[in-house]
Amino acid sequence: MSNPPTQPSLPEPWLRGPLPGVDPLVAPVLASFTQVREDLALHMAGLSQQQIWREAGSAPSLGFHLRHIAGSIDRLMTYLMGDQISSEQIAVLKQEPVPGANLEELLAGIDSSLAQAEHKLRTIDPATIHEARGIGRKQLPTSVLGLLVHIAEHTQRHLGQAITTAKYLRRT
Repeated sequence: MSNPPTQPSLPEPWLRGPLPGVDPLVAPVLASFTQVREDLALHMAGLSQQQIWREAGSAPSLGFHLRHIAGSIDRLMTYLMGDQISSEQIAVLKQEPVPGANLEELLAGIDSSLAQAEHKLRTIDPATIHEARGIGRKQLPTSVLGLLVHIAEHTQRHLGQAITTAKYLRRT
């Protein structure tokens, strides 16, 4: 069994102060992304390929959660930018539970997805924060602000599931 991870010495990202040039309504999403990177580095280190893709009872594998973090950010950002997801994005969604990628590849996919999203988030005009957005084929109603909140909370939800799954895998 490996040693438990140690906590970083800095306060959590949301406590580190404002981000220069970033609207205060967008900054929490960027802080959430920083938290994702730091927590994944802390809790995923040293896991084997077998552990990553092993299902924990009826729960999905850690690999699924890591792929889903990257894929869901990409899809939700598509909606945020006023577009609809592509057939390629749907194909990626369908592959999320399929074993194969190693930890390094999965974390690189998350980092790439976060970096692309961060670039787009920095371009959001604060005047558009209440603009309507439609989700999916049914065009379920939300807004730019609603999507910002959902991107952060959905990402954190799967981060928590990934951390819990990693802890479980280290003990079994």
